[in-house]
Amino acid sequence: QVQLVESGGGLVQTGGSLRLSCAASGSIFSINAMGWYRQAPGKQRELVAAITSGGSTDYADSVKGRFTISRDNAKNTVYLHMNSLKPEDTAVYYCHAARYSDPGWDDYWGQGTQVTVSS
Repeated sequence: QVQLVESGGGLVQTGGSLRLSCAASGSIFSINAMGWYRQAPGKQRELVAAITSGGSTDYADSVKGRFTISRDNAKNTVYLHMNSLKPEDTAVYYCHAARYSDPGWDDYWGQGTQVTVSS
């Protein structure tokens, strides 16, 4: 099992910045990738950014150039640095971890943290 605990959400004005943190614990040695998803009211959950165990990253088009995902392996923590925030970034942000467990994947989720961007 993998446990994920997010922190860092809050209320910020348009153009502001926030940093989300996701601390992983448990059976983390075999995690293949971690990332951040978000879900706004009435919308489906969507991928925001992901980082693999090898350090490769991927971003949603809507956040490219504004958000950066990073990881601190010593602290078992993944960060999402969010700059130039827009009202449309308002959502609950969820940390996600994926681990390959033959014959499929195990998915783990954090409890979510609210990010609200005021106009």
